[in-house]
Amino acid sequence: MPAVTVENPLALPRLPKPAEGSRPRKVVQVATAPSGLEGEGFPVRRAFAGVDQARLDPFIMMDQMGEVDYAPGEPKGTPWHPHRGFETVTYLIDGTFRHQDSAGGGGLITDGDTQWMTAGSGLLHIEAPPEELVVSGGLFHGIQLWVNLPSAKKMSDPRYQDIRAGSVKLLSTEDGGALVRLIAGSVAGFDGPGITHTPITLVHASVNPGARLELPWQRDYNALVYVLSGAGTVGAEQRPLRSGQTAVFGDGDTLELRADATQQGNTPNLEVIILGGLPIREQIAWYGPFVMNTHAELAQAFDDFRSGRMGNIPAGQV
Repeated sequence: MPAVTVENPLALPRLPKPAEGSRPRKVVQVATAPSGLEGEGFPVRRAFAGVDQARLDPFIMMDQMGEVDYAPGEPKGTPWHPHRGFETVTYLIDGTFRHQDSAGGGGLITDGDTQWMTAGSGLLHIEAPPEELVVSGGLFHGIQLWVNLPSAKKMSDPRYQDIRAGSVKLLSTEDGGALVRLIAGSVAGFDGPGITHTPITLVHASVNPGARLELPWQRDYNALVYVLSGAGTVGAEQRPLRSGQTAVFGDGDTLELRADATQQGNTPNLEVIILGGLPIREQIAWYGPFVMNTHAELAQAFDDFRSGRMGNIPAGQV
């Protein structure tokens, strides 16, 4: 980790200092992610467990997948399953994953790529390591984020985006102490390549030991920081945060992170996911693979799935 980097961050566009009079956001909660298993048994950490859904809006959940170094024959994925009413965002830091869906989307992502699937009105999909990775084993690490859709867009046509690592917007702090990968949304006038139905910003940042990252942040967005690896502090009050923890921020214009001078994780830097979005503020009815607004809509989703109205598994792929 990380897959996308540069030898000289100072050659990148620089993030501006926050405007005079900007108000730093304070940390209102720190939650520690429990561990679990997903799909056919790959390890995950539930990044948002214990966080009030009102502070997550428009996000539903996020899993850190791995980091795990598989032996030959061990890599696992998910079987075919349905989704409706939201978007799945899979950002792969290390390893290789193959996606296929019943709407014709899909492809292979690896080291720094992102697959962005708008489930919308509903589809079936599968995520699995390619056969060569199953045979060889190897490192696997990434995140999967679920982004809610507002009621007016829940039945949108399914859409698939293949965001390659080389298209991610790379930025640096003024002193080169932090590398920022902007996957979607905008930061300080810079735009990421991801196209979103729900306005959000998604960032993966690497902060050198002892360095500081200060990001301007849209006032009407919520703000969360999840530590993939390492340790540091967040907020103007410098609240400690370590691997597997999520910081939830209150109101303000800027986000502040500092990496501890000594890192004890499996990478030399503090590695974090920074995300936020415009709250939808609608009722949520969520059960399993469907995120709707009412229980009646949930019942309809299950009925449509059982009746085959979310598509069919391609021939030979059962």
